[in-house]
Amino acid sequence: MSDTTQLPAFIGALDRASEWFGRSLAWLIIIMMLIQFAIVLLRYAFSVNSIFMQELVMYMHATVFMLAAAYTFRHDGHVRVDIFYRGMTPRRQALINVVGIITLLIPVMIFIIASSLGYVANSWRILETSSDYGGIPAVYALKTLIPLFAVLMIVQGVIEIVRNGYVMAGRIVPSAAGGNHLEERV
Repeated sequence: MSDTTQLPAFIGALDRASEWFGRSLAWLIIIMMLIQFAIVLLRYAFSVNSIFMQELVMYMHATVFMLAAAYTFRHDGHVRVDIFYRGMTPRRQALINVVGIITLLIPVMIFIIASSLGYVANSWRILETSSDYGGIPAVYALKTLIPLFAVLMIVQGVIEIVRNGYVMAGRIVPSAAGGNHLEERV
């Protein structure tokens, strides 16, 4: 069964939405690769250069990197230096996860939101455009990814707090696959 079956309905729905959103963003990588291939082909085969296409690849890369971070977090795909963590029991790992989310992840994400709002608002106020002729006239949209990234990380952090709380309570247990993939306790 899915690990969202034991989570509260709203949290389970957020978790499924996070999964769907992350998988959807993966398609952007394929589109980005095709556009990059077209850029190289146009430049070296036809001596044609497109600032717009180059910036489009940059925008897509930023979008995938910033917005898929929560999906990566959901799947325990972030970098972890686990000298002690690996040998701990699932309940102790869950406790470490909750403490880390509450004391590190959420405060840092709140700081990112607070420190980027003025920066993003100024960009929207002037409808900031590319400094390069022919570039994408929506730098403000690119900068909006910064606080959006932080919001998505906070939402995923709350989901993980609940999920790990359920692990500590014995309501769900980590699967043999490891990571945050959890199974319903029978």
